[in-house]
Amino acid sequence: MPHDGPLTAVEEALRKVRVAEAALREAVDTARAAGHTWQEIGDLLGTSRQAAFQRFGRPVDPTTGRSMTELKPPDVIHRAEELVTELVDCRWHEVCRDFDDRMREAVGEEQLRLAWAQVAGSVGRYEGRGEPYARSTGEYTVVHMPLSFEAGERTVLVTYREDGQVAGLWIRPPEE
Repeated sequence: MPHDGPLTAVEEALRKVRVAEAALREAVDTARAAGHTWQEIGDLLGTSRQAAFQRFGRPVDPTTGRSMTELKPPDVIHRAEELVTELVDCRWHEVCRDFDDRMREAVGEEQLRLAWAQVAGSVGRYEGRGEPYARSTGEYTVVHMPLSFEAGERTVLVTYREDGQVAGLWIRPPEE
């Protein structure tokens, strides 16, 4: 399908966002290397120091010494974005598609429907999502996906095993 008109504009805007995100990450890395604190960076970005670290930090797992930013599987953020889109669209069967056996036993389509209805009841209609980030520890990678609703914020946490199966799914108040 050829891209033209509004789709071309969307494609170009996405390219610019990716370029800007890369420039921002590089600027944060440079500021940290120059000795600036996460508090200073968070203040400049209009967020907490923890949120700035979670988005731009490069933590190391203290038990293994391995980088926690090397994601397993590597496409885990994309997978989580798809899962959240399915959740928002109330496509419960698709949300459950990659659940591991333990998740399938614990969470079914009805539980997802009820949880999503509870979110809507407390913070209203879904409006959009923020920039996700992920951290790997041992065999698991957790993707943090901030969501905006008409009356509040929530964070979806999706835990993936190295084989790509979903081992955990939570909808929580936003991280400070």
